[in-house]
Amino acid sequence: MTDSITRETIDNDDIDPDFLDKVVEAGADRLRTCIQCGTCSSVCPSGRRTAFRTRELIRKSLLGLKDEVLSSPDLWLCATCLTCLERCPRQIKVTDAIIIMRNMAVKEGFMLPQHRKASQKLIETGHAVPIDDANRAIRKELGLQENPPTTHSNEKALKDVREIMKRTGFIELIEEEEERS
Repeated sequence: MTDSITRETIDNDDIDPDFLDKVVEAGADRLRTCIQCGTCSSVCPSGRRTAFRTRELIRKSLLGLKDEVLSSPDLWLCATCLTCLERCPRQIKVTDAIIIMRNMAVKEGFMLPQHRKASQKLIETGHAVPIDDANRAIRKELGLQENPPTTHSNEKALKDVREIMKRTGFIELIEEEEERS
């Protein structure tokens, strides 16, 4: 049995020459200086437990592979811990770039079901993980208020959080995503 080396080529139709510009203009200004050293992947805690490879995602974005990047479930595996930035020899804000690309992905109709569900809960309750009856019972057993002093027990706070989500376009973005689903 012989192993053969294959060369994968990128079809020009797959390249969006404006993709990198849009990511950079949205705030990932040093992204073009990436030297593909792999430090980001080697220090990524998410990459130790999943198939996520930060370097690969950044390389694809540098190549303009917009659809491949935005539709990739790997885009959602970043824990946004900023370890990559702390260790990057070029001080590239990789986490910012990933968040920018996530926002672009949602606008393009790509969002993992778990993130959609958490976003809907956030809009409804002000929390991505709301307090349910079981949690209330545990809190009461521990001598705590059944509802913590957050949007769960403060209607004004929930109204304020929803206003922030409305002004930032978050609610509109999630509603558009729900309509596409």
